[in-house]
Amino acid sequence: MFTHEGLQLREWTEADVPALSALFDEPEMARWTPLASPFDEAAARAYLIRARERRAAGQALQLAITTDGHTPMGEVLLFTAADDGSQVELAYGIGAPYRGRGLATRAVRLLLPYAFHHASVRRAVLRIAPDNAASAAVARATGFQLTDEPPVVRESDGRVVRLRTWELRRGD
Repeated sequence: MFTHEGLQLREWTEADVPALSALFDEPEMARWTPLASPFDEAAARAYLIRARERRAAGQALQLAITTDGHTPMGEVLLFTAADDGSQVELAYGIGAPYRGRGLATRAVRLLLPYAFHHASVRRAVLRIAPDNAASAAVARATGFQLTDEPPVVRESDGRVVRLRTWELRRGD
């Protein structure tokens, strides 16, 4: 568990399935993330299984964002973004009732030291849609800089999105 700035980041549990579904089954999550929509409890269970598999394989860390160690308010993710281990990617999503409280900014700040704990990691990135003002604000607040790299194209549920890359380099 990661604790600081009034947050507790923890692993998702089976007991979180209803809360996970409630957080992620809403229009803004569907708009800005590659999550299934609708995101019912079956989707939440599948998501939880995949998160555990990715964690066990050393590919990703997906943590519930809480202020009390119990009630999930969102999620912050950290995953490998380069085969040589030099780059990690972070992502986040905050449930509608909890937005506007600085949770994503604090969660990214809390996870960044861990993101850079491997000596080979030189850069952390965020991939953000150009019109996602809230996520861009989180990027700026946590010290990320917009790059001039070509957009990263990702497809999810038949939808193609072009994401801009924001970066934070070790030592920045």
